Amino acid sequence: MAIEFKVLKECRRTGARLGQLKTPHGMINTPVFMPVGTQATVKAMTPEELKDMSAQIVLSNTYHLYMRPGHELVRNAGGLHRFMNWDRSILTDSGGFQVFSLGNLREIKEEGVHFQSHIDGSRHFISPEKAVEIQNALGADIIMAFDECPPYPCDYTYAKNSMEITARWAERCLKAHKNAYKQALFGIIQGSVYRDLRKESARQITSLGFPGYAMGGLSVGEPKDLMYNMLEETVPFIPSDKPRYLMGVGSPDSLIEGVIRGIDMFDCVLQTRIARNGTVMTSRGKVVVRNACYAEDFTPLDPECQCYTCANYSKAYIRHLLKANEILGLRLTTYHNLYFTLGLMGRIRKAIEGDYLPEFRDDFFEKYGY
Repeated sequence: MAIEFKVLKECRRTGARLGQLKTPHGMINTPVFMPVGTQATVKAMTPEELKDMSAQIVLSNTYHLYMRPGHELVRNAGGLHRFMNWDRSILTDSGGFQVFSLGNLREIKEEGVHFQSHIDGSRHFISPEKAVEIQNALGADIIMAFDECPPYPCDYTYAKNSMEITARWAERCLKAHKNAYKQALFGIIQGSVYRDLRKESARQITSLGFPGYAMGGLSVGEPKDLMYNMLEETVPFIPSDKPRYLMGVGSPDSLIEGVIRGIDMFDCVLQTRIARNGTVMTSRGKVVVRNACYAEDFTPLDPECQCYTCANYSKAYIRHLLKANEILGLRLTTYHNLYFTLGLMGRIRKAIEGDYLPEFRDDFFEKYGY
């Protein structure tokens, strides 16, 4: 097995778990948030900066790396770790979500997906076998099965067909996987927001014996309460000795609520995306530092934060950088958001260890303004 997962402790009053996930590139303490490095880089950050803020694992995107620079080039460079100078763990998603987000530029068939490049319009085809081949070449520690991600909303028939093709594709991915001894292939559970489909998908996918399982097709526009309900309906059907991954979720409230419902792994572009728009996460809620009210505010983004940004720069200065389109402004807000989120996960782990996660949740939500 390419990975080893161990549950160290379970919260007495919730479904939260404290665990350790060992990969070929190190030990990961869970629950964990994975910064997203779509194109083999976490936007605006260096690997050294990510290490300084205690990032344990990053995510890269199969679709984008297939489109450019190409998986064969990455293989020739010695694999993704060497190519991007990151010696800790990496997870690559299968590219399914990105392909299906292309809308009219793609056509789904049983054999796979035909699509046009969002870059130059060229024609391409990715099958479950091709998705695994690409990820084998990239060399990430954890790779994902190719799935069909239904939109929200969608009708029951569409969701059922999507769930069934995802299950058939999962079997094909397992057969195509060549590096099981050094790359862990995770299965993905689908079913949209239909309880019976989620349970059936969990039964189908877990029966295949993957070393880890992901919840896909959530955080795609549905109300958060509905997402939490789907987790409550599905997580009990996932083996307790395997890591559970909620894909594409990263807002502070959803991280805490997801952990409470038994999720071990998260990823999201939210932290870096809103940072580029001048929005930062703080202990007292979101701050839109571009706003005029911060033009003469010489206090840090968050007085409770110990990150490099907050230790050295004021809101007024960061606002000036953003308004002047200076790259440093984007770097400082991005650094802060990632540091804040990784720090939040560390505090969640301590709360699980100390048996006070419900109290931590209530206190955090009150301060944050939820």
